[in-house]
Amino acid sequence: MKLAISGKGGTGKTTLAALLARFWAEQGKDIIAVDADPDANLAGALGLSSEKTITPISDMRQFILDRTDAKAGYGSYFKLNPKVDDIPERFSHRMDGIRLLVLGGTSTGGAGCICPESALLKALVTHLLLTPEQIVILDMEAGVEHLGRATAQAVSTMIMVVEPGQRSIQTALNVKRLAAQIGITKVGAVINKVTEGLDIDSLAASLNDVPILGTLPYDPDIAKADLEGRSCWLDTAEQRKYVSPIAEALLSQS
Repeated sequence: MKLAISGKGGTGKTTLAALLARFWAEQGKDIIAVDADPDANLAGALGLSSEKTITPISDMRQFILDRTDAKAGYGSYFKLNPKVDDIPERFSHRMDGIRLLVLGGTSTGGAGCICPESALLKALVTHLLLTPEQIVILDMEAGVEHLGRATAQAVSTMIMVVEPGQRSIQTALNVKRLAAQIGITKVGAVINKVTEGLDIDSLAASLNDVPILGTLPYDPDIAKADLEGRSCWLDTAEQRKYVSPIAEALLSQS
């Protein structure tokens, strides 16, 4: 199963990525969690010590030059399909049955960036998505930056995390549109920060028939853990009660 999780900043996509990773890791599944958001926060959400320095792969300048045969300063030819199959083993950070890879961002903006960093990151994501053994969870920014048409069909589900609010809904619909352009047809939404009295049906209708995979309540303990840089996995029966149906819905779609 290969999941891509997106949504407007602050909706809780990183929280959902971490919760699913921890939930399935408890069940003994082989999990690769990929932080594909340049504003990398997945390590903290998973509970990796803040004292451990993680260098994003996109910042490994000499390594990228070596793998792509690019020259310093760029402006020259480079490999579009560099060797990447050893990267998950060499550069992942292991904890509680989860392997974490932090991709980082590219040095030039825009989805059309053609540069050595982008070539290597996209080749790496392709490798991860086409390797059948693991569950891969991609924590992405609000777009499809690291995905391409060649790998779109390998994505089991594009998950859009939505919080109550029109801006979050519009971002989710935009992600759905971008995903469809590269061939991702399986999409679903998780509604986060649900409070008592929220009209779930009305919010779901605003998502234009995007299937609702589940909901997560607003949890002050998760908000506190985030502020303190601790894992959002609280290891409680109450939390599992909300995460389990989402996990089951995703498994049934894959």
